[in-house]
Amino acid sequence: MVDIKSMTLEEMGEYLRQLGEPTFRAKQVFSWLHQGARSFDEMSNLSKALRAKLAATCRITAPTVVRKQESRLDGTIKYLWELQDGNCIETVLMQYHHGNTVCISSQVGCRMGCAFCASTIAGRVRDLAPSEMLDQVLFTQMGSGREISNIVLMGIGEPLDNRDNVLKFLGLVNHPDGMHIGMRHISLSTCGVIPGIEFLAQQHLQLTLSVSLHAPDSETRSRIMPVNRKYDVEELFAACHRYFRKTGRRISFEYAMIDGVNDQTADTGPGKDRFGQNRAAKDVAELHAEDGDNRNERVSQRVLADDLALRDALGTRHAQVVLPDDVEHGRARRTRHKRRQTCADGKRGQYQAQHSVFIAAGRQPPELEREQHYQKQTQPEIRHGQAKQS
Repeated sequence: MVDIKSMTLEEMGEYLRQLGEPTFRAKQVFSWLHQGARSFDEMSNLSKALRAKLAATCRITAPTVVRKQESRLDGTIKYLWELQDGNCIETVLMQYHHGNTVCISSQVGCRMGCAFCASTIAGRVRDLAPSEMLDQVLFTQMGSGREISNIVLMGIGEPLDNRDNVLKFLGLVNHPDGMHIGMRHISLSTCGVIPGIEFLAQQHLQLTLSVSLHAPDSETRSRIMPVNRKYDVEELFAACHRYFRKTGRRISFEYAMIDGVNDQTADTGPGKDRFGQNRAAKDVAELHAEDGDNRNERVSQRVLADDLALRDALGTRHAQVVLPDDVEHGRARRTRHKRRQTCADGKRGQYQAQHSVFIAAGRQPPELEREQHYQKQTQPEIRHGQAKQS
């Protein structure tokens, strides 16, 4: 069966022409699909004969909600979706003063092997199709009743390891006859797949590239991010610089603070000058222990106490460390508190950048333990890539 929702409008027109239908029907079908139609029978402006043809040859992707969790603090929603093949992925909807942002997955599982990421534990199961990425945006909007204005590809998977499908998804979600979300409202995160960064630069897309850095030196980064053994951090910085020169688009660097590994000023200090070269923003996180390991219990309070030292380590006087709002994504908690920092750029002077803080899950800070944030349902836990048992 053909995945018709993954087709571009032009591909759909050609497909319908081969079925003996006029190409103008493509726009009608395209519009229905991007409004969330789950069946061809819903497409009331198509003839019954055409609907029968499409039902016999095509399938419409539509995920099922396995679990929905909503924060009582700020209304952030996490969805666990079951795909048509039984695999599961996650999507998070966050509310900001500038609109609603959805964080989507690009793969079922991940093969990058980052030591601090739970999404990679079971490895990569498969890539998501363009339609399955689009569905996360579309059905999150429909299910929440909130209009989506921004997208971040920072969920499960490495987007540049699924490059072709991700690029096709970007074209679909940006299409004026679809959801029409502007490229400047989309961020794509990568752990540092250099060929993907180079290819992305050639596309001249107006999206924001985010790079998961987590260590500015090769030895430390190789320990926690195996991708660095193939694409060294020095080569990564060079690729980012080329990307910036080619596109003129700011790059965001993400940095998870791991207790005793990369959270010292000596570790973050060497990266200071490189950020300015790429007109970079810096997203900072603390990493907490998992599964009862209390080794990192003090990280949150220590970082708060050492705020000035952290600012110096990041090369800024205007960073602020904040507590999480305890909303999980995969086992990652994300806060949406506003921070501003000033980075010097020799050619362009100074500029202001707004940041988010990413908090990896584990034991929540004591200030938040007094309140239950989620209205949790009773469905069994399902790991990424694992089919739900009947």
